[in-house]
Amino acid sequence: MAVRRNTWQREAVREALERSEGFISAQALHTELHRTGSPIGLATVYRALADLSTEGEADSLQSPEGEAIYRSCATMDHHHHLICRECGTTAEIEATEVEAWASRVAAEHGFTEARHVVDIFGLCADCTAAAARA
Repeated sequence: MAVRRNTWQREAVREALERSEGFISAQALHTELHRTGSPIGLATVYRALADLSTEGEADSLQSPEGEAIYRSCATMDHHHHLICRECGTTAEIEATEVEAWASRVAAEHGFTEARHVVDIFGLCADCTAAAARA
């Protein structure tokens, strides 16, 4: 994998992603960058996010609506997420049971080097409490 050079645009995207809470779309990140005065283009934001994701500096997943969303990666190790459907609060979790299951199922079917993604969408405690009050 070729390492991309660190341009001011890429650094601006990285810093904006680190400041955002939870997962954010490229368009929302672009809007935030423009709000703070950055002239960066939307295509550049998409490219930078894709590169950061490929290099393990950002997590990327598909929202329940099918949109690619990103967040600054807290760890470079393999992990999974709990994501609030309402507010976007995210927690990185380990799932040893999932890891064992994935390896076992792959082996049962003659697969090796199995990789997987597990993201769990639900409501966080705050959103659950707010829904109960409504």
